[in-house]
Amino acid sequence: MQLIDIGVNLTNPSFAEKHLAILERAEAAGVLQMMVTGTSLQGSEEALALCLQLDESAQRLFSTAGVHPHDASHWNADSSRQLRALLEQPRVRAVGECGLDFNRDFSPRPLQEKALEAQLALAVELQMPVFLHERDASERLLAILKDYRDHLPAAVVHCFTGEREALFSYLDLDLHIGITGWICDERRGTHLHPLVASIPRGRLMLESDAPYLLPRTLRPKPKSGRNEPAFLTEVVREVALHRGESIEDLAAHTTACARAFFNLPAIV
Repeated sequence: MQLIDIGVNLTNPSFAEKHLAILERAEAAGVLQMMVTGTSLQGSEEALALCLQLDESAQRLFSTAGVHPHDASHWNADSSRQLRALLEQPRVRAVGECGLDFNRDFSPRPLQEKALEAQLALAVELQMPVFLHERDASERLLAILKDYRDHLPAAVVHCFTGEREALFSYLDLDLHIGITGWICDERRGTHLHPLVASIPRGRLMLESDAPYLLPRTLRPKPKSGRNEPAFLTEVVREVALHRGESIEDLAAHTTACARAFFNLPAIV
């Protein structure tokens, strides 16, 4: 079984000095390729640097580059130039993490929208896929995306946690959907159980969002309480259960989808 983790926050301080062990455990679990998430200009530079440092083969680690809505208040006239330079690096495969977060509102909503539109414009210019974040903002995100969608090669709503109406609106806009260990959370993720069966093959991808969102169904639980890419297999198990697919089939089609979306090399 080969898996691709489309979203891992490998630059998180909790992973410091542990990268090699994390990658070894991931490979042992079948997670052979990962997208390292960039969430700010500095964070995106660090994500790229980790890919270059930890994977000289240029086969297993790739990154995104973007400015998260939490960081949108820092977007300025020079941000587009800096981000474009990052996006032109071969290991960087998508624009993001970018989007809207009306749940925490760490940046004012008008500034979130301004930063998102600037990044969508870059994605159109460079013809790169987009890695999107959305919390409590699906209607506004959809309204903005509609102006860009025809000119974007692809976009994924990462860590989808929304309701049926949002899911079908995203699918109607020909977006991809990323599912995390949220679906394993009996307190807040059970609404996803019937919804994942509605995501077409070829539009579904899987992600750990590590070190966050440790699957609550995982046994035994790590003493650290920290999620990591090796535990993506638990997300696979849960999603396969609710789609009525075998683990092997789900792994195969979500991996093929991620490989095509991010233009990743095949692992022989």
